[in-house]
Amino acid sequence: MSPSDFDFSSLPRRAEVIEVCPRDGFQNVRVPIPTSEKIAMLDALAEAGFRTIEVTSFVSPGAVPQMADAAEVMADFKRKHGAIEAVALVPNAKGAERALSAGADTLNFVLSASESHNRENTRRTVEESLSELAEVCRLRGNKKVHVSVATAFYCPFEGEIAKESVLKIIGRALSLGCGGVSVADTIGTAHPVKVHDTLSAVRKEYPRERIVLHLHDTQGMALANTLTALFLGYDAFDGAVGGLGGCPFAPGAAGNVSTEDLVNFLERLGVKTGVDLAKVLAVARGIPGRLGVPLCSHLPGAKSSASAGCGSSA
Repeated sequence: MSPSDFDFSSLPRRAEVIEVCPRDGFQNVRVPIPTSEKIAMLDALAEAGFRTIEVTSFVSPGAVPQMADAAEVMADFKRKHGAIEAVALVPNAKGAERALSAGADTLNFVLSASESHNRENTRRTVEESLSELAEVCRLRGNKKVHVSVATAFYCPFEGEIAKESVLKIIGRALSLGCGGVSVADTIGTAHPVKVHDTLSAVRKEYPRERIVLHLHDTQGMALANTLTALFLGYDAFDGAVGGLGGCPFAPGAAGNVSTEDLVNFLERLGVKTGVDLAKVLAVARGIPGRLGVPLCSHLPGAKSSASAGCGSSA
Protein backbone atom coordinates (compact mmCIF):
# COMPACT_ATOMS: atom_id res chain seq x y z
CA MET A 1 0.00 0.00 0.00
CA SER A 2 1.33 3.42 -0.93
CA PRO A 3 0.30 6.96 0.04
CA SER A 4 -1.56 7.19 -3.27
CA ASP A 5 -4.02 4.60 -1.95
CA PHE A 6 -5.33 7.25 0.43
CA ASP A 7 -7.26 9.99 -1.37
CA PHE A 8 -6.56 12.90 0.95
CA SER A 9 -8.08 15.25 -1.60
CA SER A 10 -11.45 13.76 -0.62
CA LEU A 11 -11.21 15.04 2.96
CA PRO A 12 -13.46 17.93 4.00
CA ARG A 13 -11.92 21.31 3.27
CA ARG A 14 -13.00 22.62 6.68
CA ALA A 15 -13.95 21.10 10.00
CA GLU A 16 -15.33 22.57 13.19
CA VAL A 17 -13.54 21.92 16.46
CA ILE A 18 -15.83 22.37 19.46
CA GLU A 19 -14.08 23.18 22.73
CA VAL A 20 -15.47 21.15 25.65
CA CYS A 21 -12.81 21.46 28.36
CA PRO A 22 -14.68 24.09 30.42
CA ARG A 23 -17.34 21.45 31.02
CA ASP A 24 -15.97 17.99 30.31
CA GLY A 25 -12.48 18.82 31.52
CA PHE A 26 -13.20 21.01 34.53
CA GLN A 27 -15.79 18.65 36.02
CA ASN A 28 -13.12 16.00 36.49
CA VAL A 29 -10.67 18.26 38.34
CA ARG A 30 -10.89 17.28 42.01
CA VAL A 31 -9.64 20.56 43.52
CA PRO A 32 -12.21 23.39 43.32
CA ILE A 33 -11.40 25.79 40.48
CA PRO A 34 -12.10 29.42 41.38
CA THR A 35 -14.85 30.96 39.27
CA SER A 36 -12.42 33.69 38.24
CA GLU A 37 -10.03 31.08 36.80
CA LYS A 38 -12.81 29.43 34.82
CA ILE A 39 -13.87 32.78 33.40
CA ALA A 40 -10.28 33.74 32.55
CA MET A 41 -9.71 30.48 30.67
CA LEU A 42 -13.02 30.84 28.84
CA ASP A 43 -12.06 34.38 27.85
CA ALA A 44 -8.74 33.12 26.47
CA LEU A 45 -10.40 30.27 24.57
CA ALA A 46 -12.98 32.68 23.14
CA GLU A 47 -10.13 34.59 21.53
CA ALA A 48 -8.86 31.48 19.72
CA GLY A 49 -11.59 31.42 17.08
CA PHE A 50 -13.95 28.70 18.26
CA ARG A 51 -17.50 29.05 16.97
CA THR A 52 -18.89 26.77 19.68
CA ILE A 53 -17.77 26.20 23.28
CA GLU A 54 -19.31 23.93 25.89
CA VAL A 55 -19.20 26.43 28.73
CA THR A 56 -20.43 24.54 31.78
CA SER A 57 -22.80 21.93 33.16
CA PHE A 58 -26.07 22.50 35.03
CA VAL A 59 -25.92 19.38 37.15
CA SER A 60 -26.74 19.15 40.83
CA PRO A 61 -24.06 21.02 42.83
CA GLY A 62 -24.28 18.23 45.37
CA ALA A 63 -23.33 15.67 42.75
CA VAL A 64 -20.67 17.79 40.98
CA PRO A 65 -19.55 20.64 43.27
CA GLN A 66 -17.15 21.88 40.59
CA MET A 67 -20.17 23.10 38.59
CA ALA A 68 -21.91 24.95 41.43
CA ASP A 69 -21.09 28.29 39.73
CA ALA A 70 -22.58 27.28 36.36
CA ALA A 71 -25.10 30.14 36.20
CA GLU A 72 -22.47 32.78 36.98
CA VAL A 73 -19.99 31.36 34.46
CA MET A 74 -22.59 31.07 31.69
CA ALA A 75 -24.00 34.56 32.25
CA ASP A 76 -20.52 36.10 32.17
CA PHE A 77 -19.62 34.23 28.99
CA LYS A 78 -22.79 35.26 27.16
CA ARG A 79 -22.35 38.89 28.22
CA LYS A 80 -18.82 39.06 26.80
CA HIS A 81 -18.87 36.51 23.95
CA GLY A 82 -22.39 36.53 22.59
CA ALA A 83 -21.31 35.65 19.05
CA ILE A 84 -19.99 32.26 20.17
CA GLU A 85 -22.50 29.44 20.55
CA ALA A 86 -22.60 28.68 24.27
CA VAL A 87 -23.45 25.06 25.07
CA ALA A 88 -24.51 23.80 28.49
CA LEU A 89 -24.77 20.18 29.50
CA VAL A 90 -28.12 19.47 31.16
CA PRO A 91 -28.99 16.11 32.78
CA ASN A 92 -32.70 16.79 33.20
CA ALA A 93 -35.51 19.32 32.86
CA LYS A 94 -34.50 21.17 36.01
CA GLY A 95 -30.99 21.64 34.66
CA ALA A 96 -32.44 22.80 31.35
CA GLU A 97 -34.50 25.48 33.08
CA ARG A 98 -31.43 26.76 34.93
CA ALA A 99 -29.33 26.78 31.76
CA LEU A 100 -31.94 28.67 29.79
CA SER A 101 -32.27 31.25 32.57
CA ALA A 102 -28.51 31.79 32.45
CA GLY A 103 -28.57 32.39 28.68
CA ALA A 104 -27.33 29.14 27.16
CA ASP A 105 -27.77 28.90 23.38
CA THR A 106 -27.77 25.09 23.19
CA LEU A 107 -28.69 22.39 25.69
CA ASN A 108 -26.57 19.25 25.48
CA PHE A 109 -28.37 16.19 26.86
CA VAL A 110 -26.33 13.03 27.44
CA LEU A 111 -27.61 9.47 27.42
CA SER A 112 -25.86 6.19 26.76
CA ALA A 113 -26.26 3.57 24.09
CA SER A 114 -25.55 1.06 26.85
CA GLU A 115 -28.24 0.37 29.44
CA SER A 116 -25.64 -0.41 32.11
CA HIS A 117 -23.67 2.78 31.62
CA ASN A 118 -26.82 4.87 31.42
CA ARG A 119 -27.96 3.52 34.79
CA GLU A 120 -24.56 4.23 36.33
CA ASN A 121 -24.31 7.71 34.80
CA THR A 122 -27.90 8.96 35.16
CA ARG A 123 -29.69 6.47 37.44
CA ARG A 124 -32.22 5.92 34.64
CA THR A 125 -32.95 3.38 31.97
CA VAL A 126 -32.35 4.53 28.39
CA GLU A 127 -36.11 4.75 27.90
CA GLU A 128 -36.45 6.94 30.99
CA SER A 129 -33.68 9.19 29.69
CA LEU A 130 -35.48 9.54 26.37
CA SER A 131 -38.62 10.59 28.25
CA GLU A 132 -36.57 13.21 30.12
CA LEU A 133 -35.11 14.36 26.81
CA ALA A 134 -38.63 14.89 25.51
CA GLU A 135 -39.33 17.17 28.48
CA VAL A 136 -36.11 19.12 27.85
CA CYS A 137 -37.14 19.59 24.21
CA ARG A 138 -40.52 20.85 25.37
CA LEU A 139 -38.89 23.49 27.57
CA ARG A 140 -36.31 24.77 25.10
CA GLY A 141 -38.32 27.57 23.50
CA ASN A 142 -36.29 28.92 20.57
CA LYS A 143 -33.03 27.36 21.78
CA LYS A 144 -31.39 24.22 20.39
CA VAL A 145 -31.16 20.79 21.98
CA HIS A 146 -28.19 18.59 21.13
CA VAL A 147 -28.00 14.96 22.23
CA SER A 148 -24.76 13.15 23.02
CA VAL A 149 -24.83 9.37 22.69
CA ALA A 150 -22.28 8.06 25.19
CA THR A 151 -20.63 4.62 24.95
CA ALA A 152 -21.53 4.53 21.26
CA PHE A 153 -18.73 2.07 20.46
CA TYR A 154 -17.81 0.25 23.66
CA CYS A 155 -19.16 0.15 27.21
CA PRO A 156 -17.04 -0.60 30.31
CA PHE A 157 -19.75 -2.96 31.55
CA GLU A 158 -21.23 -4.50 28.39
CA GLY A 159 -18.34 -4.47 25.94
CA GLU A 160 -18.95 -3.80 22.25
CA ILE A 161 -22.08 -1.82 21.40
CA ALA A 162 -24.10 -2.77 18.34
CA LYS A 163 -24.49 0.01 15.81
CA GLU A 164 -28.22 -0.67 15.74
CA SER A 165 -28.47 0.58 19.34
CA VAL A 166 -26.80 3.85 18.34
CA LEU A 167 -29.02 4.27 15.29
CA LYS A 168 -32.14 3.70 17.37
CA ILE A 169 -31.24 6.37 19.92
CA ILE A 170 -30.29 8.89 17.25
CA GLY A 171 -33.61 8.29 15.50
CA ARG A 172 -35.58 8.76 18.70
CA ALA A 173 -33.68 11.94 19.57
CA LEU A 174 -34.20 13.47 16.15
CA SER A 175 -37.89 12.62 16.24
CA LEU A 176 -38.15 14.65 19.46
CA GLY A 177 -36.73 17.70 17.70
CA CYS A 178 -33.03 17.57 18.61
CA GLY A 179 -30.95 19.67 16.25
CA GLY A 180 -27.68 17.76 16.43
CA VAL A 181 -26.05 14.58 17.68
CA SER A 182 -22.68 13.66 19.14
CA VAL A 183 -21.42 10.09 18.90
CA ALA A 184 -19.05 9.50 21.80
CA ASP A 185 -16.22 7.05 22.40
CA THR A 186 -16.67 7.56 26.14
CA ILE A 187 -14.06 5.08 27.33
CA GLY A 188 -11.58 5.72 24.53
CA THR A 189 -11.27 2.12 23.34
CA ALA A 190 -12.75 2.44 19.86
CA HIS A 191 -10.48 1.70 16.92
CA PRO A 192 -10.72 2.66 13.23
CA VAL A 193 -12.45 -0.56 12.14
CA LYS A 194 -15.21 -0.18 14.75
CA VAL A 195 -15.48 3.56 14.13
CA HIS A 196 -15.79 2.98 10.39
CA ASP A 197 -18.49 0.37 10.89
CA THR A 198 -20.64 2.48 13.22
CA LEU A 199 -20.14 5.85 11.54
CA SER A 200 -20.79 4.42 8.08
CA ALA A 201 -24.15 3.15 9.33
CA VAL A 202 -24.95 6.49 10.96
CA ARG A 203 -24.08 8.43 7.80
CA LYS A 204 -26.15 6.09 5.63
CA GLU A 205 -29.18 6.32 7.92
CA TYR A 206 -28.95 10.06 8.63
CA PRO A 207 -27.05 11.63 5.70
CA ARG A 208 -28.26 15.19 6.27
CA GLU A 209 -27.93 15.42 10.04
CA ARG A 210 -25.10 17.23 11.78
CA ILE A 211 -23.12 14.56 13.60
CA VAL A 212 -20.24 15.46 15.94
CA LEU A 213 -17.58 12.94 16.95
CA HIS A 214 -16.55 13.00 20.63
CA LEU A 215 -13.36 11.01 21.19
CA HIS A 216 -11.35 10.03 24.25
CA ASP A 217 -7.75 8.91 23.93
CA THR A 218 -7.37 6.08 26.45
CA GLN A 219 -5.61 3.78 23.97
CA GLY A 220 -4.04 6.47 21.78
CA MET A 221 -6.52 5.92 18.94
CA ALA A 222 -8.25 9.30 18.91
CA LEU A 223 -6.42 10.85 15.94
CA ALA A 224 -6.57 7.61 13.94
CA ASN A 225 -10.32 7.55 14.59
CA THR A 226 -10.52 11.21 13.57
CA LEU A 227 -8.93 10.38 10.23
CA THR A 228 -11.35 7.50 9.74
CA ALA A 229 -14.27 9.85 10.34
CA LEU A 230 -12.83 12.45 7.96
CA PHE A 231 -12.66 9.91 5.15
CA LEU A 232 -16.35 9.22 5.78
CA GLY A 233 -17.14 12.92 5.41
CA TYR A 234 -17.52 13.90 9.08
CA ASP A 235 -16.46 17.47 9.77
CA ALA A 236 -17.23 18.28 13.42
CA PHE A 237 -15.17 17.13 16.40
CA ASP A 238 -15.08 17.82 20.13
CA GLY A 239 -11.75 18.56 21.78
CA ALA A 240 -10.61 19.56 25.26
CA VAL A 241 -7.63 21.85 25.69
CA GLY A 242 -4.86 19.99 27.48
CA GLY A 243 -6.61 16.67 26.89
CA LEU A 244 -8.53 17.05 30.14
CA GLY A 245 -11.68 15.07 30.87
CA GLY A 246 -12.83 11.56 31.48
CA CYS A 247 -15.90 9.83 32.82
CA PRO A 248 -16.37 8.91 36.50
CA PHE A 249 -18.56 5.97 35.42
CA ALA A 250 -16.08 4.64 32.86
CA PRO A 251 -13.28 2.91 34.81
CA GLY A 252 -9.86 3.56 33.31
CA ALA A 253 -11.00 6.08 30.71
CA ALA A 254 -8.55 8.82 29.87
CA GLY A 255 -9.35 12.38 28.90
CA ASN A 256 -10.69 13.79 25.68
CA VAL A 257 -8.57 14.15 22.58
CA SER A 258 -6.67 17.37 23.19
CA THR A 259 -7.79 20.40 21.21
CA GLU A 260 -4.24 21.43 20.37
CA ASP A 261 -3.32 17.98 19.01
CA LEU A 262 -6.61 17.79 17.10
CA VAL A 263 -6.27 21.24 15.51
CA ASN A 264 -2.65 20.59 14.56
CA PHE A 265 -3.59 17.22 13.05
CA LEU A 266 -6.44 18.66 10.98
CA GLU A 267 -4.40 21.61 9.75
CA ARG A 268 -1.50 19.33 8.76
CA LEU A 269 -3.98 17.36 6.65
CA GLY A 270 -5.10 20.57 4.95
CA VAL A 271 -8.43 20.64 6.79
CA LYS A 272 -8.98 24.22 7.95
CA THR A 273 -10.41 24.81 11.42
CA GLY A 274 -10.38 28.59 11.87
CA VAL A 275 -8.77 28.04 15.28
CA ASP A 276 -5.63 29.92 16.29
CA LEU A 277 -3.36 27.13 17.47
CA ALA A 278 -0.88 29.46 19.15
CA LYS A 279 -3.63 30.83 21.40
CA VAL A 280 -4.87 27.34 22.28
CA LEU A 281 -1.31 26.28 23.13
CA ALA A 282 -0.95 29.28 25.42
CA VAL A 283 -4.03 28.16 27.35
CA ALA A 284 -2.84 24.54 27.46
CA ARG A 285 0.61 25.42 28.77
CA GLY A 286 -0.94 27.38 31.60
CA ILE A 287 -3.15 24.53 32.83
CA PRO A 288 -0.68 22.78 35.19
CA GLY A 289 0.02 26.01 37.04
CA ARG A 290 -3.54 27.29 37.06
CA LEU A 291 -5.44 24.07 37.75
CA GLY A 292 -2.79 21.86 39.29
CA VAL A 293 -3.36 19.00 36.85
CA PRO A 294 -1.00 17.54 34.23
CA LEU A 295 -1.55 17.89 30.51
CA CYS A 296 -2.67 14.84 28.54
CA SER A 297 -1.55 16.05 25.14
CA HIS A 298 1.52 15.95 22.91
CA LEU A 299 1.93 19.34 21.28
CA PRO A 300 2.55 21.69 24.25
CA GLY A 301 5.75 19.86 25.18
CA ALA A 302 7.04 19.33 21.64
CA LYS A 303 10.11 21.41 20.86
CA SER A 304 8.99 21.65 17.23
CA SER A 305 5.50 22.90 18.12
CA ALA A 306 6.39 26.43 17.07
CA SER A 307 6.77 25.17 13.52
CA ALA A 308 3.82 22.83 13.65
CA GLY A 309 1.33 25.20 12.18
CA CYS A 310 0.88 27.63 15.10
CA GLY A 311 -0.93 30.81 14.27
CA SER A 312 -4.23 31.72 12.73
CA SER A 313 -5.66 29.15 10.37
CA ALA A 314 -8.78 30.99 9.37
